[in-house]
Amino acid sequence: MQEHGCTSIVNKRGPALYPSLYQINTRVLMQELSSALGRPATLDDIPDKDLDHFAKLGFDWVWLLGVWQTGEAGCRVSKENEQWQREFRDFLPDFTEADVCGSCFAVTKYEVHTDLGGNAALDRLCDRIHAHGMKLLLDFVPNHTAPDHEWVSQHPEYYMHGTEAKLRNEPQNYIQMENSSGPHIFAYGRDPYFDGWPDTIQLNYAEPSLQQTMIGELKKIARHCDGVRCDMAMLILPEVFERTWGLRPEPFWPRAIQCVRDENPGFLFMAEVYWDLEWMLQQQGFNYTYDKRLYDRLRKGYARSVRDHFRADMGFQSKLVRFLENHDEPRAAAVFPPDQHRASAILTFLCSGLRFFHDGQFEGRKKKVPVHLCRRPDEPVDVALSEFYSSLLTCVNLPVIRNGTWSLLECSAAWEGNWTSDCFICFAWTDQSHDRVIVVVNYAPNQSQCYLQIPFEDLRGLSVRFEDIMGHDVYERDGEELSERGLYLDIAGWGYNVFRVTTPSRR
Repeated sequence: MQEHGCTSIVNKRGPALYPSLYQINTRVLMQELSSALGRPATLDDIPDKDLDHFAKLGFDWVWLLGVWQTGEAGCRVSKENEQWQREFRDFLPDFTEADVCGSCFAVTKYEVHTDLGGNAALDRLCDRIHAHGMKLLLDFVPNHTAPDHEWVSQHPEYYMHGTEAKLRNEPQNYIQMENSSGPHIFAYGRDPYFDGWPDTIQLNYAEPSLQQTMIGELKKIARHCDGVRCDMAMLILPEVFERTWGLRPEPFWPRAIQCVRDENPGFLFMAEVYWDLEWMLQQQGFNYTYDKRLYDRLRKGYARSVRDHFRADMGFQSKLVRFLENHDEPRAAAVFPPDQHRASAILTFLCSGLRFFHDGQFEGRKKKVPVHLCRRPDEPVDVALSEFYSSLLTCVNLPVIRNGTWSLLECSAAWEGNWTSDCFICFAWTDQSHDRVIVVVNYAPNQSQCYLQIPFEDLRGLSVRFEDIMGHDVYERDGEELSERGLYLDIAGWGYNVFRVTTPSRR
């Protein structure tokens, strides 16, 4: 890190091949702290006991969503947009305008919001996060800025412009604004498949000076954290930008990532990305890319498509961000039935990749917080789900699952004509210390049976012990039979086991 930002420290447990991340809605947290303290809270008021709690849960990264300065223009749009207003009132029955702070993705400058205590407060918090053995992730919004960003008046060439005809025919995508040089028609920020976001203005990556300026913004951010999550990172890929705007820019990400890492070796880049462009962004330098496809397949509930997803090359899979919810997706507890939720969580967080958890997920919150608001409603804690996640985190934090070797296992029919073997998705984890874990999930609502092919070659002549870490079951099996036929499984619908496999004695 550069010396005027936060200082760097190595994680107390050492680096993880497959780390865990916890996302916090900063502005909601500040509102709740302010209410508890009876005064406006800043980042300095985040208690050390909370950071200690995250560290003890095993998190390597904390993502503070929404720390950057926003402005009145974006907030005003949030208050006036009728569709968003309906969403706000559905979310908060006692909604008032005071709950609107404007989208945290309508950034006016990459400086910490004055309400949060400014850059100095963030740097102090970053140092405290490091002292607890974790790292800090922040946002970077490459595609657009807020309408009242200073560049709109000082550097209109940085933005996409429209025509009178565009403004007349596509009012949902363009806006006319006045600045010191007169009236301009600007494009709202958007992706090629949806109408524009009316609280943003689209940046023009075909303008070389804009690209250089954005690299400078990334360097500024890197002084205050250990990594960035890049919002809608695929939108500025040359082919996507050209499809949306008719101009083909030079590639941005490879040069930007290298420039930042020249000054901050080890700085992490995580991409929000869709449309099967994950591999492309990994090739351009991103450490991790969202795995929305796994999430979508889990929601559909078909084991075969989920299992096929795990057949991808490990060089690709190891860089995927696995999640069941985040600030863009609905709450997992709201869209997954309880049994399927648990089975999905076992698959999501006990495979390879970065494990991404969202504030409120462990408590079973069901209401997704709009990014325009700074308050959320009270919701009861789902005690059973909370206990499940506590047990799951114990598994996630096992050294063999943090740093071991993952493999997808195959199943065969338990008897001729029994199709339910196709309902199983099973993994193995091993490491150099010979720790072994097998994860088995019946990803279907029906009872299912199979023989699981065990990948360990040294079981013959041994008694093999299977201890379920997520439950209380313990089984002893003959290694000879396991090597020849496999492990027989008979599991209820949406059932699962996480077996620690040991060989306590030789027959």
